[in-house]
Amino acid sequence: MDVYCSNNVLQARRTVEQLRLETELQRIKISAAAEQIVQYCQEHRRADPLLTGIAASSNPFKDKKTCVLL
Repeated sequence: MDVYCSNNVLQARRTVEQLRLETELQRIKISAAAEQIVQYCQEHRRADPLLTGIAASSNPFKDKKTCVLL
């Protein structure tokens, strides 16, 4: 029973320490974060391969050979 109690105390101390760290974090509002994400995406959209695609010659995942069944 003593080991169980010491584990609980240790876990509680870790939780308290984590909560203390989290209270010191500087947080921004969600609307500001969303605005920054949209701005970043718009500024980098020309280099985004999901939007522009990847040239077949530079695509490392393209099959080199075609499969032929006889």
